[in-house]
Amino acid sequence: MNIAHFQLSSPTALAPMAGLSDNPMRRLCRQFACGLTVGEMISGDPALRHTRKTRNRIDFSGETSPIVVQIVGVEPEQMAQSAVYYQGLGVDIIDINMGCPAKKVCKREAGSALMKNETLVADILSTVVQSVAIPVTLKTRLGWDDLHLNVVKIAEIAEKSGISAIAIHGRSRTQMFQGQAQYDLIGEVKKAISLPVWVNGDINSPKKAAQVLEQTGADGVMIGRAAIGRSWLFAEINHYLRSGCLKSIDFSVKTSAILQHLRLLYDFYGENHGVKIARKHLAQYLADLENSDKIRQQINQIQMANEQFECVAAFLSHYPHNT
Repeated sequence: MNIAHFQLSSPTALAPMAGLSDNPMRRLCRQFACGLTVGEMISGDPALRHTRKTRNRIDFSGETSPIVVQIVGVEPEQMAQSAVYYQGLGVDIIDINMGCPAKKVCKREAGSALMKNETLVADILSTVVQSVAIPVTLKTRLGWDDLHLNVVKIAEIAEKSGISAIAIHGRSRTQMFQGQAQYDLIGEVKKAISLPVWVNGDINSPKKAAQVLEQTGADGVMIGRAAIGRSWLFAEINHYLRSGCLKSIDFSVKTSAILQHLRLLYDFYGENHGVKIARKHLAQYLADLENSDKIRQQINQIQMANEQFECVAAFLSHYPHNT
């Protein structure tokens, strides 16, 4: 799969998720052959560029190309200026957010609320594309609500505007993350445009990835929540798409990944903040392991990085390796 001149190593991508798809998560997923990782959403407002949150979100230390920054906003010129700024920092691809369903984003008519205004969509996309020399991609949903599923029209606008690829979450905004993702309209998008298409939503296994790709004709799958606590999912999907056979990731590999993730978090955020952020990842990593309730409760009380690391390492070292 290609995005402009970038040839991706696999048709799998990590979706942008605020507070989750950070530098440590992106680096770990790339080690499991994730073809593309998209950074956490960043406001197009220049006044917010130098906050600690934004500085963390644009820190791509240790990452490999292509580097993707996702921006959100409603002012075409402001979005274009933001794209130029991040291009100047060495970013390889700009992604435009038109899929975030969060209330605080949509009340400003940004994120998935933009889908209600196709004229503004065209203005934003064309203005941003024309402002930079790097590829611009789009992340969107099926529509604002079930009565206005206009993703095919949005995709056609995107292609005309010079967008290089589009990722589509198979829900409307009003669905948030409830119910099941629907893929039929994504298949219609693929027939209507020639751009590479990522399909996103409820893809949580190798077989589901293959089934959705066959159903939609999409070029790749973008994984979001299913990758939290399963950073190796990309390797499992890639293997199945190539061979048609399921690959069981050895427990020792999973253990190494979990412990590496902790180290990356401590290094990136510092020990105090890293310990807190690690808790939400550990809750997912350990959720499906038998007899992990007690260790998870213990982890939530630990304040020191070395103590948290040793606690997790000890639990995993004594866990049966036939998982």
